[in-house]
Amino acid sequence: MTETNTTTTELIKAGIVGTGYAASQRADTLQKDWRSHLVAISSHTLTRAQAFAQTYETSFIDSWQQLIEHPDIDVVFICTINCDHGVIARAALETGKHVVTEYPLSLNPSEAESLIALAQAKGKLLHVEHIELLGGLHQALLQFLPKIGKPFYARYVTMVPKKPAPKRWTYHPELFGFPFKAALPHVHRFTNLFGQVASVSCQSQFWSNCEYYKACLCNGQMRFQNGLIEGFPLTISHFCN
Repeated sequence: MTETNTTTTELIKAGIVGTGYAASQRADTLQKDWRSHLVAISSHTLTRAQAFAQTYETSFIDSWQQLIEHPDIDVVFICTINCDHGVIARAALETGKHVVTEYPLSLNPSEAESLIALAQAKGKLLHVEHIELLGGLHQALLQFLPKIGKPFYARYVTMVPKKPAPKRWTYHPELFGFPFKAALPHVHRFTNLFGQVASVSCQSQFWSNCEYYKACLCNGQMRFQNGLIEGFPLTISHFCN
């Protein structure tokens, strides 16, 4: 027998802050599941909000502050610039909403810890999306790592070439955050595999152009308590004008 939705009271009513790729993936998933309903979205840019709302046949709200106050919304999906994650999550939790946010939870570790405590005190869901741990690559590592013996060195490289470097928020230090914070899920792959980190060292260089950087090069190294050394180079953008 096919299960169908019979009453609107069963619906999880959601609001989305943001209109980018992550927001579109959330909207697609919400609309495909009969247990959920996308009530409204908000964005920094009105024209993007209007276009997004039209695509997904939902309403748009002028600001995220108004969205989290919406009485018909149960859960807020945060899919906007990194620097706003913490403040939106706190406001939503204090309003009594459940929260699902893209990584990072906050650019400030102390604020992230306080948000976890707030969610526990309020009895609300606070989920930070780390989809890499669910992917085929990581699952294969988990499966075959015990078969290769004890590793002593691991390396992870991320390169994102763009020419010319776009003036997007991901190239703005204050909006995006330090690259290794923004790349937290990649780091999380190794902590999930190898456990506690004993020490961390890092060097970075940025090629700036007013508020935005044209390129950055970050090299980090983590030493794990089990003796493993992990090199973690991260390159974003390009090295020419």
